[in-house]
This record gives sequence, structure tokens and C-alpha cells, in this order.
Amino acid sequence: MPHRRERVGDQIRAELSRLLLRNLRDPRIGFATVTEVRMSGDLRSARVYVSVLGTPSQRQATLAALDAAGGFLRGEIARSLKLRYAPELRFQPDLSLEQGSRIEELLEGVPSGREKLDGDDED
Repeated sequence: MPHRRERVGDQIRAELSRLLLRNLRDPRIGFATVTEVRMSGDLRSARVYVSVLGTPSQRQATLAALDAAGGFLRGEIARSLKLRYAPELRFQPDLSLEQGSRIEELLEGVPSGREKLDGDDED
């Protein structure tokens, strides 16, 4: 059964990506990418992770627009994927890109070699 959840999640991710690109005309939805969909065990709800380029306020506006379009998106997914139940969509920000860039910044600050210790002078 876990494989079915993954397959359905992947299909929903692909369909949502297509719908965002072609069918939604809300100007609040900027550069949004559906990065992952995690399905519940009964396939009746989906947690949709969305990566948004822009400021935190633009991210919030995009998530609000996606929440507002949730009913439309839910219906389109049910029709195109021929699911018995249209899953409830819960949109959440995907912060992995920001976290990755923060980790890179921290790693750049780490010295690359063995630092010379005060007692290691060879005179």
C-alpha cells in the first residue's frame, strides 16, 4: 500500500504542476513549483509542498491563492486521474532550497584545512 500512496502522490504532483502552469490565472501565484505531495494512508488528503521564488510575503500570497483555488484544483485532479475520492489539498511551503543555501553559507565559513595551532610552530 505505501507504493500506491507514492504513485498517487507523484501523479497528483505532475497534474498540479500542469494545472499551475496552464489553468490558473491568479496573479498572486508567481514562480511556484510543486516539489512534493505526501498522501494520507486512505488517499483522502494530500499535503502539497510548494517552493516559491520571492519574498516571504510573496510566498504567503501564493499559498493563499492556492488555498483559494483548492476546490477547483481538487475537482480537476479527480477528473483527470479518475480517483474515487478527490483528496483534500493542504498547501505548505517547501523551505528546503532556503535551508540548503543556508547550509552552504555555513559550510563556506568553515576552514578547509587544519588550522595551525599555537604550539605547532617549528622554529
